Formats: sequence, C-alpha cells, structure tokens
Amino acid sequence: MGILNVTPDSFSDGGEHLDPEAAVAHGLALVRDGADLVDVGGESTRPGAEPVDPAQERRRILPVVRRLTERGVVVSVDTLHPDTAEAALQAGAGIVNDVSGARLGEEMIELIARTGAPYILTHARGDSATMDSLARYADPVAEVRAELLGLRQRLLDGGVDPAQIVLDPGLGFAKGGDQDWRLLAGLDALTGLGHPVLVAASRKRFLGSTLAAARAEHRPGAQLPDGAATPDESGAPGGSGSAQPQTPGPVERDVATAAVSVLAARAGAWAVRVHDVRATADALAVQRAWSRAGG
Repeated sequence: MGILNVTPDSFSDGGEHLDPEAAVAHGLALVRDGADLVDVGGESTRPGAEPVDPAQERRRILPVVRRLTERGVVVSVDTLHPDTAEAALQAGAGIVNDVSGARLGEEMIELIARTGAPYILTHARGDSATMDSLARYADPVAEVRAELLGLRQRLLDGGVDPAQIVLDPGLGFAKGGDQDWRLLAGLDALTGLGHPVLVAASRKRFLGSTLAAARAEHRPGAQLPDGAATPDESGAPGGSGSAQPQTPGPVERDVATAAVSVLAARAGAWAVRVHDVRATADALAVQRAWSRAGG
C-alpha cells in the first residue's frame, strides 16, 4: 500500500502533493514502483496535528481519487470522517482506512454496513492532541487485541460482514516505541483472528529512535584486528571524538521500514503501508525468493 498524503502538514511529506496534478503523478509513480493500492489522505493524523474540516479534506482528495481510479488504480481513502469516506467511495475508492480507533462512530459503522466496502479498523486511543498521553499499557499486545475485538463487535452488531474487516495494530497511535516493537513481535495475536492485518510502520518515530540508539551504541573499529587503527566516533582514525548521532529524519528511516515490512510479511501481514514503495517492493521480492528456496 503506497501512501499519498494530499496534506500540508504530514510528518514526512507534508506539502509535497497538495497540487492535484502532482498528487496524481505521485500516485501513478507509486503503482509503477510496485504498489498494489494507493492510500489517499487529506488530513494528517500524526500526534499534534491540527484537525481539518471535512469539506476541506474532500476538496483535497476527491479530484485525486477520481483521476487515479479512472486510470485503474485501486484506491483506499484514509479518513476519520464518514461523509468524506462516502464521497470517496462514490468517486471510485474501494477501501476505507479509518484511524479513529476508540472514537469509531455509528455513522461510519452504518456507512460500511450499507456500502459493503472493505474497512481497515485501526487501534487508537484519543485524538492527535491526546494520544501520546494515553500510551499506557500493562500488556500492549493483549490490550490492543482486546480493544480491537471490542470495536470489531460494534461493527458486526451494526451489520458489517466480517469479511469486510481488516485489522491494524495502530503503530504510533497512543503507543511508545517499546509498545510498537512488542506489537510487531506479537503480530500473531492479530493474524490469528481471521481477518487480514495491515502494518503501517513507515517512517514512524519508533524507527527513528531505534536507529538513533543503535548508532549511539556503535563504536567504529571495535571489531578490527589487533594492532589496527581504531577510528573515533566521527570517523577520524585514532581520534577521540564523541559526537552523538542525531535521530534520523523520516526519509532516512526507509531502509528500516523495508526491514519491518519484510518481517511483517513473514509474520502473516496482508499488506504494509509505506512511503517508499520501491525500497519495500525490492525487499519483499528478496524475501519471496528466499522463501521459494526453502528459507
């Protein structure tokens, strides 16, 4: 699943695809790079993001959805708002990707039941302003599973067919880094529920903090043969520098994203949601070749 943010403030690519022409061109490029579907969103849901009026959201995304679907692209709409979801489905989108989590409303349930559209049910607590304060879990895997099951039951009670439901653990939404990693390591708690599972780790904070910690621990030259010159941390042989690596920016996390994508695929994920489709598609091709060879 390739990410197409038609927003000014998304954490990694905000403002790059606000123009509909640029957005459509990028969506088509994602497909050429290997995306099976393109997730179009008009409102940033990152922690701290400002809410967007649904009418403004629709003005941003509907021209893009129409033009991509006219070109045969399978489109999902990334939205919290039932009116936007319905308009996007009427414009040709095939899937609703909703990160409202615990805020799931009856209007969205009614829409999904009435249209029969596939629906990505994401675990989240609170909204962009409050989610970080709600990242408190005794057992993140068990609690996320239980909360998703509760939301799933609301969908079923509202007439949604179980076959419509895709589950997403909601990495980064009311989660800290350790909790994100525990959810990935425990992905079988979701894949065993009988629904496809989407993993959306692309460029997220927990990858940046993990890479920063790994680089801080790295001591260049530590494994050199006896007698070899040992460079300092700035890379100068024999020096004594101790500069601490900064947290890699979003684009610098694409290799880590591809690695997580491969591991998620091996753990049974239905799809991975990513910004850099080519890197992830290449990594998945290697994984498939390894598996075919018996690895």
